[in-house]
Amino acid sequence: MVELIAPGEVWLVGAGPGDPDLLTRKAERLIAAASIVFHDALVGPGVLDLIPPHVRRVAVGKRAGRHSRTQDAINALLVKAALDGERVVRLKGGDPSVFGRSAEEMEALSRHGIRGRICPGITAASAATASAGASLSLRGSARQVRFVTAHARAGEALDLDWASLADPLSTLAFYMGRAVAPEICRHLIAHGLPAETPVMIASDVSLPGERLVHTRLDLLPLAIDGEGNGPALILIGEAVRTRRATDLRSVAADAARHG
Repeated sequence: MVELIAPGEVWLVGAGPGDPDLLTRKAERLIAAASIVFHDALVGPGVLDLIPPHVRRVAVGKRAGRHSRTQDAINALLVKAALDGERVVRLKGGDPSVFGRSAEEMEALSRHGIRGRICPGITAASAATASAGASLSLRGSARQVRFVTAHARAGEALDLDWASLADPLSTLAFYMGRAVAPEICRHLIAHGLPAETPVMIASDVSLPGERLVHTRLDLLPLAIDGEGNGPALILIGEAVRTRRATDLRSVAADAARHG
């Protein structure tokens, strides 16, 4: 029988948004087959509980404002473990290929002749809209979905094509957007996106403490200030409008017509 992970092989495995029930079956099998697991800070505790007791686990998570390993250091750890003959799983929150720096790790492995493979996972934007009973796309109102990393070096402005992003027929998913929420709000409105555009702020997606806060674009900075300091996903566009907001708008329109 062929081993799921061969000695000296590395799998980048998507841990999904946190709920272990949202793991793929393959991801769970790979975790069980590993001899060592390098995991991010955003991997849910329920997912970490699936790592067998005999499997070594190494935390390599990066969090803003905290001491952590550099990407080069993580690459070196993966290479060394593989060259030592370990069966390596690199466990990443969400999907490894959505702002997970999987290309950098795969390139580092390739330079040393190490086989690297990827097991996809559910990304936070998909899980958040599922929890809200919404959709990332919406016929007639959201014809495209844009995943955007809102991370910038300290003291640097976001270098994004704001004119392209300010499209009322798009759904925008800003990852790691908490610190730059005022900038997102200001630039999108300045480039023509209506101030009343629906926004959903999602934190701890799929976990017991999940929070989904609905607001509008011009109120985004105020709304996110009340949502703690942890990582937040910001979804913007008509597709994330709540049914309640739609119903209230209809009631207001009816009242105006019959006023």
